[in-house]
Amino acid sequence: MKKILLAIILLSSTVGSLPDGEDALLIRQVVPTTTMTEEGEDDANAEAHFASFQTKFGKKYSDEEERLHRLSVFKANLRRAKRHQKMDPTAVHGVTQFSDLTPSEFRRRHLGLRRRPSHHHSVESARKAIILPTYSLPARFDWRDHGAVTRVKDQGTCGSCWSFSAAGAMEGGKFLATGELVSLSEQQLVDCDHVCDPLDPESCDTGCDGGLMTNAFEYVMKSGGLQREKDYPYMGSDGKCRFDKSKVAASVSNFSAISVDDDQIAANLVKHGPLAVGINDYFMQSYIGGLSCPLMCGRRYLNHGMLLVGYGSEDFPHLCQKNMPYWILKNSWGESWGEKGYYKICRGRNVCGVESMVSTVAVAHSVH
Repeated sequence: MKKILLAIILLSSTVGSLPDGEDALLIRQVVPTTTMTEEGEDDANAEAHFASFQTKFGKKYSDEEERLHRLSVFKANLRRAKRHQKMDPTAVHGVTQFSDLTPSEFRRRHLGLRRRPSHHHSVESARKAIILPTYSLPARFDWRDHGAVTRVKDQGTCGSCWSFSAAGAMEGGKFLATGELVSLSEQQLVDCDHVCDPLDPESCDTGCDGGLMTNAFEYVMKSGGLQREKDYPYMGSDGKCRFDKSKVAASVSNFSAISVDDDQIAANLVKHGPLAVGINDYFMQSYIGGLSCPLMCGRRYLNHGMLLVGYGSEDFPHLCQKNMPYWILKNSWGESWGEKGYYKICRGRNVCGVESMVSTVAVAHSVH
């Protein structure tokens, strides 16, 4: 038993950093596949499920060849969701709007965080958040209850998650500084932000090809601010920079990286507003709801930017689990994904690396 547990612990640091076929195989080795009878039933019902999927999410395909290909991908994702369910029993996994995409297609189209396993961002190393007291933290906290979070947005098929994470943190920072909640422009970041990490020239913000939230904060400090979304609306594609400094709605006075400590993250969340975070997306393509606390999920390969807005805890009597702590993350895939666009993930164990790339931003009280 000790050898099995050790093997699972060792494997947990690698899942999510392997190619799609290899990491799927790795999970099959730990979690048995369904029986032949169940798989036969799946094949018999797959067409009906696929038809419902097409209707629900408005999916249309160019011809019968493409439809059959997407049906094949859909069947594979049904099996993958079953494996995810076994690995993540406190969440619900199944059919999402992304169920006709291969994992590689999904990552290429709907993520966008540019960070490699060995990469340590120089700004994060230079700007460390001060240590805050944690003895008086509330048991639960959610910035949505205090008016600091805008509606759930949709990045579309542009790898701009980093811009939504950064803009969301700035929206919360502006609310704390001025009491005004304003939807800020992700498109300005996509079009105009080309900041690079001087220690890693490959880690530049490149619009729909990806970026980093701390790079975005650096850009806003240097450029003078970020416009409102209504003045610089989101297009979901790379465009020519049209920044108008006379229409700046929020400017950054400072930003810093928070240590990998869940109490410090919580303290910064309560004091400074919603936080920009990076995460490994491995279990997110099939996520429908509930508390995601997978048995294995890589902590080093972070490829998606999200916004941390709150925390709490939940009981799972049928699993003999009580007061399981979690984070509440705002996503940028629209309200039809997850819990109306939100993701709950375990707190305190750095599950999927959620606590290893967290940054806070301070927004100036006034803008030009």
